[in-house]
Amino acid sequence: MKETGMASAAEQMAANLSWGALGKATDLRQRIFFTIGLLIVYRLGTYIPVPGIDGVQLRQFMDQAGAGIGGILNMFTGGAISRMGIFALGIMPYISASIIVQLMAALVPQWEQLKKEGEQGRKKLNQYTRYGTVGLAVLQGWGIAVSLEAGGLAQDPGMQFKLACLITLVGGTMFLMWLGEQITARGIGNGISLIIFVGIVAEIPAALAQFLSQGRSGAISTPVIIGVIVMVVVVIAFVVFMERALRKVHIQYPRRQVGMKVYDGGSSHLPVKVNPSGVIPAIFASSLLLLPTTVVAFSHQSAGPVMSTVLAYLGPGQPLYLLFFVAMIVFFAYFYTHNVAFKVEDVAENLKNQNGFIPGIKPGKRTEEYLSYVVNRVLVVGSAYLALVCILPEILRSQFAIPFYFGGTSVLIVVSVTMDTISQVQSHLLAHQYEGLIEKSQLRGKKRTGLRKAPARR
Repeated sequence: MKETGMASAAEQMAANLSWGALGKATDLRQRIFFTIGLLIVYRLGTYIPVPGIDGVQLRQFMDQAGAGIGGILNMFTGGAISRMGIFALGIMPYISASIIVQLMAALVPQWEQLKKEGEQGRKKLNQYTRYGTVGLAVLQGWGIAVSLEAGGLAQDPGMQFKLACLITLVGGTMFLMWLGEQITARGIGNGISLIIFVGIVAEIPAALAQFLSQGRSGAISTPVIIGVIVMVVVVIAFVVFMERALRKVHIQYPRRQVGMKVYDGGSSHLPVKVNPSGVIPAIFASSLLLLPTTVVAFSHQSAGPVMSTVLAYLGPGQPLYLLFFVAMIVFFAYFYTHNVAFKVEDVAENLKNQNGFIPGIKPGKRTEEYLSYVVNRVLVVGSAYLALVCILPEILRSQFAIPFYFGGTSVLIVVSVTMDTISQVQSHLLAHQYEGLIEKSQLRGKKRTGLRKAPARR
């Protein structure tokens, strides 16, 4: 009963949180300003061009490629690819490298052992991720440099241009990786997700203006414009509802005796989110789809038959693209949940250590099996929701000339990252309130002890 009372008190405190409390929480305010400062640095970097690029030719090329795969690249790089900025590769090589490392950690026994070594093992895996990022960035950067030269976008073609382009792009990606890690450690929210989020949000006004101007010129009919706005609102509402959806598993705590007193066993709930992995599967799936097509987008004219076939079948809106996208989303929803977001063996072990149990289920292995069964069933709905949100707008977008920024993936990223960041801000405010209450109670305690008179000696 005591635990439920504490839980309800915490819920009541969370409900009474006001954003006015933000002024008093100096640590949180510093974290927010730090995050905003680094994100401004990122946005400025998207406007610094790669040396040796012919700006006029690039604009003409991107106007043609904007409707195809170039539009997706532009969305995930915050417009840097259309301006061929120093962050043109974006954060995608880092995400791809982290996918590979996580897959290896689940498949290779030596790497799996590193995961179990705690902080030391995690640092080692992070190191491998950084090495992988450099490798992938070098491959993609070289491919883009060669493709830019082949496409006639270089002012002074040659090895010097290619090396300058490669060093700039790889350096930009490594700086972004460092920026994301700094935001996660010393700022607020997930740094990598926030970088993608800011890139999308910053380009939305321009995409909206272009979309409405197409409506005014008659290129897109008024019913389509209204339909797109309604679709975006419905998708946002659906994402918010599904991200908050929970499956509560009942947990019972036994009676315990402390000295001569017997305390009643409490009960609580273990929340299992319908989508524990959040926006990660959509970002991972998009990242893998962009790997083979980044170079193809730039070597469009000089592409060989194999590359042309890849672009034809894995282009946005193509059946194979949609099928691969859905398969990757479902795979990563299960993979990321079981390996990172909700590790059933860890949850079962923690419950056992706290003497908690699920009614009718034995602690230990049986609890782990039951939780695995529950999570797998819940993930059927979770992965289907993610796939639906990402795919349906993509199909509609390919039928009508709708900008990428109104697609399901971008809406999902924007809404999920916003909700995650707000919840982190609220948890910081809640912790600040708890600290304030503890300090007040300690001060009261000191005052009372100070006022208490010493007993008279007899």
